[in-house]
Amino acid sequence: MNIDLKYMCLAVFIMALVTYIPRAVPIVFFKKEIKSRFIKSFLYYVPYAVLASLTFPAIFTTGGNLYAAIAGTAVALILAYFEKSLVVVAVFSVAAVFVTNLFL
Repeated sequence: MNIDLKYMCLAVFIMALVTYIPRAVPIVFFKKEIKSRFIKSFLYYVPYAVLASLTFPAIFTTGGNLYAAIAGTAVALILAYFEKSLVVVAVFSVAAVFVTNLFL
């Protein structure tokens, strides 16, 4: 049991280090303000692109029903296009999946 505790502590330490380094490196090395409009716009959209690339494939594989996933995605995209709040988008897309599953 002692080996398992050491392994877990080492794993937690490594995970903490791996997640801390990408946050600390820009603060340490880039002290001047970024003036390039291209780099600023690129960095602005990176979190959205990463979030979309991580969640979008899971939308179609976790529900078990492809048509319900398509309906929920369509509702979410339409509401997001009209700039509704995140809560509204989430509630209505889940409702669309639920209703689609009821009829299929």
